Amino acid sequence: MIYLILSVIASSAVSIVMRASEGRAKNTFSMFAANYAVCWLTALIFALSGGTGEGGSGFYFALWLGAIAGVMYLLTLILMRVNINRSGVTLSSVFMKLGVLIPLAFAVIVFKEKPTVAQIIGLIIAVAAIFIIYLEPGETASKRAKLGSVALLIALLIGGGMTGAFTQFYEKLGNIAYKNYYMLFVFLFAFILSMIVALLKKEKAMSKDILYGALIGFPNYFATRFLLLSLQKIPAVIVYPVYNIGAIVLIGLFGILVFKEKAKGRRLIGYALVIVALVLLNI
Repeated sequence: MIYLILSVIASSAVSIVMRASEGRAKNTFSMFAANYAVCWLTALIFALSGGTGEGGSGFYFALWLGAIAGVMYLLTLILMRVNINRSGVTLSSVFMKLGVLIPLAFAVIVFKEKPTVAQIIGLIIAVAAIFIIYLEPGETASKRAKLGSVALLIALLIGGGMTGAFTQFYEKLGNIAYKNYYMLFVFLFAFILSMIVALLKKEKAMSKDILYGALIGFPNYFATRFLLLSLQKIPAVIVYPVYNIGAIVLIGLFGILVFKEKAKGRRLIGYALVIVALVLLNI
């Protein structure tokens, strides 16, 4: 359970630093590139010190799955940015968080995990809490988004869900001895693609872009690492809901205490439901 708690803390730190970077870091993809550069360098240190074998099917599986996951990581960030511009941050956040349903579906349908009744109820409460926290009264997808925007929101849901599912795939199908290499390739390909996009957009990286990217990079790496270690010990039907909604609570509390965001009654009810869901998911 300690790895799951650490993954929630690290994931929350990523969002908190990104929130702090708003208005300070000017070049988004340069910041992303700095983030993935730090992730890759950290992964390289673990890979070189891990002492795995050379080559073999485990290595190549880590290579190609890591490459696909790295591409998906960056695509999801791009989709998030596009959706925020078209449908607003509220709906985008809802669909991003609902991506948790995808790895859960794989856990139940493909990997034959069987959640308890309490865990199913906890998941339903968690999904309801996401809507309560992020959606204001009267703010619905039909009012905020047209058909094209809804398609982009669904793409964001799928992208967000698949970034988590790839970690699950590797834990179930890959050679765990090569986990450091898997993470190395994930962040290497994400870094290369971020650099390509930054160059195509002719971004000139500023010191704050690099600083905030680096600050995001460290917790970003460990969020993925601890998530992978959690999946080795705990069923995915518990890991993914706790990972997502636990981060919602921490980020919300940090926003209230540090960024002085107003805690509306509706949002407090949502946070209370999250706590209830967390209890049920761990029964």
